[in-house]
Amino acid sequence: MESGPAIFAGVVFALFGGGLLVWTGVRVSRGEPVAHGVRPAVSASVSGAVAVCALVLGVWCFTRM
Repeated sequence: MESGPAIFAGVVFALFGGGLLVWTGVRVSRGEPVAHGVRPAVSASVSGAVAVCALVLGVWCFTRM
């Protein structure tokens, strides 16, 4: 019974982190801004860090099953 919420949370974190990481990579490779009004290096770094944190949280949720 307890593994249901862990699976759901893990999938949500993994999908969000993976999607954000891919989106950030595509924006950076095309030379487009990741966030408007922010320096490109800062916005790409913060976005990448948030994506990696979400992926780590997803993996952590999967280990709690």
